[in-house]
Formats: sequence, structure tokens, C-alpha cells
Amino acid sequence: MSYTIEEITRIIKAKRIGDNQTIINWLLTDSRSLSFPDETLFFALVTSRGDGSKYIADLYSRGVRNFVITNYENQILAKFQSRGISPYADANFLEVENPLKALQKLAAYHRSQFDCPVVGITGSNGKTVVKEWLHQILASSKKIVRSPRSYNSQIGVPLSLWQMHSDADVAIIEAGISQPDEMGALESMIRPTIGVLTNLGGAHQENFFSMQEKCMEKLKLFKHCDVVIYEADNDLISNCMSKSMLTSREIAWSRYDMERPLFISGIQKDENETTISFRYLGLDNYYKIPFIDEASIENSIQCLAICLYLMIPADQIRAGMAQLEPIAMRLEVKEGKNNCLIINDSYNSDLSSLDIALDFHYRRSLQKGLKRTLILSDLLETGQNTSTLYRRVSQLISSKQVQRLIGVGKNLMNEFSKFSTIEKDFFNNTADLIEAIQLGRIKFNHESILLKGARRFGFEKVLEEIELKRHETILEVDLNALIDNLNYYRDQLQPKTKIMCMIKAAAYGAGSYEVAKTLQDRKVDYLGVAVADEGAELRKVGITSSIIIMNPEVSAFKQMFQYSLEPEVYSFHLLDSLLNAAEKEGITNFPIHIKIDTGMHRLGFMADDMPELVNRLKNQNALIPKSIFSHLVGSDSDVFDDFTKDQISLFDKAATELQAAFSHKIIRHICNSAGIERFPEAHYDMVRLGIGLYGVHPSNKPILKNVNTLKTTILQIKDLDKIETVGYSRKGVLTRNSRIAAIPIGYADGLNRKLGNHNGFCLVNGQKASYIGNICMDVSMIDVTDIPCKEGDEVIIYGNDLPAEVLAEKLGTIPYEILANISTRVKRVYFLD
Repeated sequence: MSYTIEEITRIIKAKRIGDNQTIINWLLTDSRSLSFPDETLFFALVTSRGDGSKYIADLYSRGVRNFVITNYENQILAKFQSRGISPYADANFLEVENPLKALQKLAAYHRSQFDCPVVGITGSNGKTVVKEWLHQILASSKKIVRSPRSYNSQIGVPLSLWQMHSDADVAIIEAGISQPDEMGALESMIRPTIGVLTNLGGAHQENFFSMQEKCMEKLKLFKHCDVVIYEADNDLISNCMSKSMLTSREIAWSRYDMERPLFISGIQKDENETTISFRYLGLDNYYKIPFIDEASIENSIQCLAICLYLMIPADQIRAGMAQLEPIAMRLEVKEGKNNCLIINDSYNSDLSSLDIALDFHYRRSLQKGLKRTLILSDLLETGQNTSTLYRRVSQLISSKQVQRLIGVGKNLMNEFSKFSTIEKDFFNNTADLIEAIQLGRIKFNHESILLKGARRFGFEKVLEEIELKRHETILEVDLNALIDNLNYYRDQLQPKTKIMCMIKAAAYGAGSYEVAKTLQDRKVDYLGVAVADEGAELRKVGITSSIIIMNPEVSAFKQMFQYSLEPEVYSFHLLDSLLNAAEKEGITNFPIHIKIDTGMHRLGFMADDMPELVNRLKNQNALIPKSIFSHLVGSDSDVFDDFTKDQISLFDKAATELQAAFSHKIIRHICNSAGIERFPEAHYDMVRLGIGLYGVHPSNKPILKNVNTLKTTILQIKDLDKIETVGYSRKGVLTRNSRIAAIPIGYADGLNRKLGNHNGFCLVNGQKASYIGNICMDVSMIDVTDIPCKEGDEVIIYGNDLPAEVLAEKLGTIPYEILANISTRVKRVYFLD
């Protein structure tokens, strides 16, 4: 559904400057994601971290001619008049008070043009799984519009609603909140007819007075619903539903109360599947799902309730439930054969998600100058004319500079002429493509490969052919969690307070480049690394953020000058050496960061060094102090609060003394992760975020999200008599007949030998399995006697359910050591929405 610029002007009640007649099909809030410039309307959103109007000139140069802004006089006209030139004569500027509110108003109007059922899903966990599983069940009989990935925010929801079209039978929209008073705006846009509350958890709880307050806020989404679906066995949710005074019908499902509309009469778990029996409207029935975990069971019941309300036939429900597949809610970045990078997004295929994936693909491919290749299946259930759809696909591919296309499916084969300007191959089905790869007719070398396919095409089999398999132990890095942790700390800062993120030691084991790129995209102000080599490597792969070298070496000065790496300076000897090197190179005003020792007594100038330090800095022009900082000793413990306050006082005095000697602003920073939370008065101009970024809370509060998950698989299982021993030196003594599993991880991978001989444990299918015998270089043995498992099953060394802090406690060390010690031979797999 298209709108003229005149219609949009009227809908959002804007003042229009410009008379270019334009049809709008695409809305844009992120300048990096531009695809169809001549049909795009850009909303210059203003946030605490940035102003979208800064990107108008760049977008205009790329073909965009329609903009929603707050102040035309200041943002556009004044800038051009100051240069004596005319502003963009062929552009339209829609002036509004608040571009975000205008975006939401346009989305609300667009939503109002359709009367199909709209499912609004909210809750703490499970929203995306319920949405995607519902799509899997309904897709065979209905045309569905749904939120891309987790587009459930104040910005994501309007972009999701914009996809609604007249051919859609059902729309499924997620709604997520993190603050009080946010749901009202989402409800006014979505206006769901079917409401679903998945569950309540601890996410964003720090922003709410109580769980009840958060629940009541979420229930605002259901204000105008025809029906609300929720778990009646949850007392908190049931009580809040009673207080909410909603007038909608309820499908409150229960495992215990037979009087509820949907009664779950039985749950039978087998080895790999669960049978769920239920009674609805007096009729008994059942279905099976290929999962046995509680979260999947609960999510499937939510889907069941929606299907029952929509009067989906029982056989279709049963067939859909039996074929449910796990939801990859994140783009997976994997290493491929022949120096290739693989981005796996094979869990759905529609035009909107293709746009998002191509944008991600383009940005990631730049890191090593890789050729951009797209393996694409037919796009299914889009409700669009085939010819029009693949014309759009061709435009998208072109706009994201894809250089090679491999199409799979009859529709793509029929529309091959739409892709005349690109290297291409087409296959009737996935099996034909796999055969071509196996026979060497299709080869990949030094390419960034985006796998984008509908589930029925089974692209996971293609992934198996092209993925590099060297070691069955992997470190999964959840970049979404890292971003959430970053935002958790950012929310505690004043808008003008800068943030420096520590990525030394390969980002605490997570991998320097991917973490640095993610943080750079989120506009952090500084990155901190240990040595110049780390900074230089980041520069070589395209990281442009300011980088501080925390442990500069005299031998690396030229490297720092060459790559604009800013060193910490902590002694007169280092200062003199750096000054001499800079003067020899003819360098002036090279930025440095002055470290003050306020009590750590590791590195840094002492307080009584300040007069001499100021004098030396004033009498040269090769170096310029850009920041002054110190390091807190015990900010994570109230035992040391008096000492911490003394440190802050000493630092404040030194910083004031240095600043008084210079006219330019010198950044002050002393707070680490714990200090950010516990000493807001010491945030100064910048804070340094380290271990908290990676999900380890300094005071062990379960607030942050786990970023790193170290996992492996079972190689072999043996049944041993109790008279046997396991491992080197016969240290693994059995006390009973046992099942012993071998896993491909050892001390060469970073698994500490002290965890052996029952001192530590891992998780197999959610159950504790202790290490038995000595841990070897490449293999360890674990006791799985009481755990149902088989060869090939996943083993969690640490992660969400077994935090690194637990291993650290058993080893008498700190989580830093656990994270940083993972060997480079362990493959990293990255996830990012």
C-alpha cells in the first residue's frame, strides 16, 4: 500500500516545505539501511545519543528526497544560507514537533486501514518464538504479516506495522517495553484484536517498582482486544488481569483448573518429544511437539490458544505442531571453507527480513573486502505478485551491492531475467545446489555468503557443505546480550557522559573485531585495548573509533602514530620517551591519556607529581592531554567505600590541577563497571565499562545478560565397571558402574585442569555432569551415569545456566580469567539481530 507525500503530510499533520510529487513505499530511521531512495521517507529521529538530521546531506546524495524533521529553519535553511547557496530544491521536508511521534502516527493510520485479525504479543520471554511458531503453523493456509525478528520497540513496531497489506489474513506483532508508560504508544498503533501475554521475567525489572507494576503496564496492550490469552496458573498474571478491568474475552489456560476455557489435561514427555493433551469447549484433543523443555511447552500452548480462537482445524494444528522447528532469532556469523564468511539467516524469507539481512551482510562483508554472495530461496507467502516481488528483490540486491546470486526455487528460476546485471546461478531445488557444490560445479572462495531461505528449502544442509568444521568446541558470543548490557549501563549515565568499552584480551575472549564493530555501530566514544598490536589489528579491519592503549610499549610508538592509537601515560620515563619519538616524527598535539595513582599502586603518577607533570606538558607541543583518569581499587564492595571516596577525592584534586593549566577540555574518568552503579557522583565526563559489558555483574546480581557460552559435544560414551579407572595416572576412580562420556575440550582450549577429578562440572541436557579423572590437553571425561544423553549431544561448559562465576568460585579465581583464557583455536560463533 503506497501513500503520496501529500497524504502523509496530512496524516502526520506536518508543515510541508517542498513540492516534489512522490510516492512513498519505504520508511527509514537508520541511514545505513537505505534500499529504495526514491520511494523512501526518512525520519530524522532525535535521541539522547544522536540527531538524525546529521545524515540528511548524505541521504540526499544517495537519492533520498523526502524527510521528516523537527526544525527546517535551523536544520536545513540556516546551514545553506550561511554558505550562500540554496537548500535542496527538489526535496520535501515535513516539519513536525517530534519525528518519532509522527512515525508512530503514520503507522497507526496505516494499521487502521485493515480489519484482519491482529495478534499482539507481549511478555518478558517467548514473544519471538510464539510469533514464529504461530507463523509456521498457519503459513500453509493463511497469508501472514509479522514483525521482523524482534522489532518490538517504539521504533520497531511502526516499521513492523508498515508491512501490513490488503492480502494479509493475519498480522502478528510483538510489543516490548523497558520503561513505565511505554505501552500506551504501542497499543495505539497495534490495536490488537487478539492479545497474548507470554510470561513475566526479570528483564528490565530495574526500571519498575515491582513485578506487578510491570505486568499492569504490559496489559495496557490489550485495552481494545476481543480476546486475551494468558496462563491462569500464574498468580501474578491472574491477579493483574482481575485488576486491569479489561472487558475482552479471556482464554486463560491452566494445567490444574478444569474450569478454565483451555484445560491442559496431560503432558507426557518422551526422549525427544512431548505429547500435550487438552480440553477446549468440552472437546478433548492432543498434539505433539519435537521438544521437551518447559519453555517450548509453554510457548506451544500459547500458539494452541491462538489457533483455537482462530478456529484452525485440529488436524492442521496437530500437523503444524509436530513440525515446529527451533527459532534462530539471531543472524549467525560462521567461518566458511576457503576463507569465506557465512551469515546464516535461513529461518524465514520475506522482503522485509531480506532487507534487514542484506544490510547486515553488507556491513559485515566490509571487514575483509570479501566478495558479497547471496544464496536465496523463493520468497513464500508474501501475498505479492511474483513479477513485482522479484523486481523488488533485484532492486534490493543491487542496492546492497551483492555481486553473486545463487537462486533456489522455481519462482527464482522463472524470474531469472530480473537479475541480468549480476553473476548468477539458479537451481530448481536445494538438492541440486548441494550436488553442484559437492561435484565442484559451484565453488566459493574469499566470499561473504548470506544464506537466506524459507524453512522448507532446508538450507541448513547447504550450511553443512560450506561451513568450516575444525573443532567441535565453540564459543557462542551473543552480541545482542552485549548491546543490552551496554544499554543497561548507559541508562545510568547522563546523556553527555561518554563511555569507554574495554576490549583488551580479545574482548575478554569474545573476539576483538566483532565486539569492536558492534560497539562502534552503537556509537561508544572509546575502545580500550592492552597493547598497540591489538589496536593496529582493529584499524586494519576497519575500526575507526578512538582507541586507547592501556599498556603502551616504547617499541610500539611508531605503530601508535601510524594507526592513531592514543596511549596511556603513567610515568615520566614513558612521557619523555613518547615525547622524543613524537618530536622526531614532527608530530604535534598527539593525544595522550594521563593516569593517576590514587591507591591501586600499580601504574600512574602520584599526587605530588602533578606540578612537575603540568610543567612538562605545558612546555612542549608534541603531546596533548586528552583525558586524565585513575583506577578504583574496591568499588564493588561497600567494605572499601571510604577508601573509594578518598580515591575519588584525590583524583578530583589532580584532575582540577591539570585542567587549570590548559584551555581545552580534558576528559575525566575513574568509574569502572561497579563504580558506574555505586558512585554516580564520580561519573565525571566518561566511564570505563569492562567486565559488566560481558555479562558478569561486579556484585553478582542477576541483572546483566550472559554474552559468552562455551559449548562442546559428546564424542563417545562408554559403560564401565566400577573396578575401572578413567584418564591419566588412573586418577578417575569409579565407585559404581558408570557411563563416562568423552568431550573434545581440554586445557589447550582453556579448560582449567583444576576442574578435573570431580572438582567441577558441566551441563549435559541441563543436568550437572562432573569431570572425572585428569583433564587432558584436547579431551576431557565426564560422568553421565544418571543423565539421559547420547553421542553428539550438546555440553555446556559455561553459559546462561552455568555462569562463568561458578567456575571461577570453584577455582578460587575471578571470572575475568575464565573468559580470557579460552584458546584462539576455539571457534567463535556470533549472534546479532
